[in-house]
Amino acid sequence: MPDHAQLEELAAATRRLVRTVDGMSDAEYAEPSLLPDWTRGHVVAHLALNAEGLAGALRGLTEGRSVPMYASQEARDGDIAVLGAAEPQAVRGRLLGAVTDLSHAIAAVPEEAWDSSIDRTPDGRRTFQASSVPWMRHREVEIHHADLGLAYSRADWPVAFAERLVESMVGRCPDERITLHATDLDRTWEVAGGGPRVTGTVTDLAWWLTGRSGADLTCDSGAVPAMAAW
Repeated sequence: MPDHAQLEELAAATRRLVRTVDGMSDAEYAEPSLLPDWTRGHVVAHLALNAEGLAGALRGLTEGRSVPMYASQEARDGDIAVLGAAEPQAVRGRLLGAVTDLSHAIAAVPEEAWDSSIDRTPDGRRTFQASSVPWMRHREVEIHHADLGLAYSRADWPVAFAERLVESMVGRCPDERITLHATDLDRTWEVAGGGPRVTGTVTDLAWWLTGRSGADLTCDSGAVPAMAAW
């Protein structure tokens, strides 16, 4: 079962996101985000649909039913494309309703159901434990909030969040020996026994591990390795 601190951190991150979205002008929805081929409207749409999918899956657990997060990967992608191109008021409204629904769905999950598995899509190829939902959603909110390319950036992430993000994503490093060093925490992570050292703040390391820019990092063997998109 998620602990109180996890849920409070998610709630705080969600409030920050909602303030940003509430402050967006209609014109900003059609402007490019930091993600390839996605406008800011698409990012907000994704955050809304992600919350709806997680809320539906958790409600299913509460009701004793198995409900996948998405009907299919194609449906998920298509829904983002459609909602992302909708009127800003509709996109904003979906997000606000979805984050409320997800909060209620999390609160309603019986303690014994948190160990249950949830299918991402009906084919069952990707599953996750219900107890991982608060952290999954927390990552989505913080990372994609920064992807909007507005006033909120990765520099605004709480350090504890960035550190946990590095811990959860360090396994995405290329299949070779590498060492990550967070200068602001004086903390090091070794992959496959350690190797060339990639150095920067914990926030910049976390940003890079999600497949985003590593321009603010250095590597003692030359160029910072490229990361696959997350």
